[in-house]
Amino acid sequence: MTFEEKTIDSEYVFKGKLIKVRRDKVTTVDGESIREIVEHSGGVVIAALKENGNMLMERQFRKPVEGIVFEAPAGKIDPGEEPVDAALRELKEETGYTARKIEFLTKTYPSVGFSAEILYIYLCTELEAGETDFDDNEAIDLEEHSIDELYDMVIAGEIIDAKTQIAVMMVKGMIDKGELADYLD
Repeated sequence: MTFEEKTIDSEYVFKGKLIKVRRDKVTTVDGESIREIVEHSGGVVIAALKENGNMLMERQFRKPVEGIVFEAPAGKIDPGEEPVDAALRELKEETGYTARKIEFLTKTYPSVGFSAEILYIYLCTELEAGETDFDDNEAIDLEEHSIDELYDMVIAGEIIDAKTQIAVMMVKGMIDKGELADYLD
């Protein structure tokens, strides 16, 4: 049996630069309850695939997990910005590359239990190298890895970032189906 919760009351308990936190009083199957919800402007994830079959990857320190995370290039969508434009902007800022071709792969909600954040995942191909333009206080180490190596790292549990796992698995699936045969060397 499914039950749709109705909002009885809603209030913001925090409004920051990146997120807002809302407390909703809702109806439930047993009466009423409180839901704490994180609002986020959304983000993009870029599977930047070179003609040699390598994907551009990053290593950067992530404070929430107190460590360096190996991940695909990604970033937030600015107010009023379309996701595809954010993906192209973030690709350029974080890797220095521009893409002549971009394809929407999927969207995902990273944690539907408490967050309304949505991530849009794109495949970028026909890449041209250029200069990075990191955000203030951003330190990123850029690497290239073959899609097969990245796939093996996902399966082995070595890539812990969910958005990167999804991007790698989708690109690997496309390659295995022959959908990128005309592009890859």
